[in-house]
Amino acid sequence: MNSFLRIPLNASPEQAERLLALQAAFAQACNALAPLVQQTRIWHRVTLHHLAYKSLREKFPNLGSQMVCNVIYSVSRASRQVFQHPQSPFNLARLEGKSLPLLNFADNCPVYFDRHTLSVKDGKLSMYTLDGRMRFDLALLPAAEAAFREKKLREIVLSRTAQGSFDLCFFLIEPQPQPDSTETADDGQVPEYVMVEEAA
Repeated sequence: MNSFLRIPLNASPEQAERLLALQAAFAQACNALAPLVQQTRIWHRVTLHHLAYKSLREKFPNLGSQMVCNVIYSVSRASRQVFQHPQSPFNLARLEGKSLPLLNFADNCPVYFDRHTLSVKDGKLSMYTLDGRMRFDLALLPAAEAAFREKKLREIVLSRTAQGSFDLCFFLIEPQPQPDSTETADDGQVPEYVMVEEAA
């Protein structure tokens, strides 16, 4: 059985400022990549990585190599949801050959992490920021600790709540091979952090 864990971060004002800066830089990099998707109609993650990684690293050196990979993942994921989901109003079939709209990521867009940019060990969380690692104490319930030990980590997402605090969401899957559940879990709605600008 898959698990979804949401953990509020008890961030100090200084930590919150660092998270806001990371989130803004992540959104800026996503917006730098979005026109390439619009122009090429390519959002397959590996292909997009080959096309864009080097130029994104040069343009956003403060993000670091792994966060640039996560930017590419984020844009690929959002594009898949907007352009491929059967119920999306911007599904390719509905566009009927028209130019793709441009995706625009808001400053409060989710930030995707992975095992290289975020780790959990012995009740401590260590996460990448623009100016070094930041650490938090985590008080996990026994069931959550067991899930971290026994399941495979599929996604880690940092998101900002309506009140301005931050949550980390962990999506863990059974270690056996399964269909990619993120492909079909979305409801075809444009993510709330993405504005779609239709081509003229």
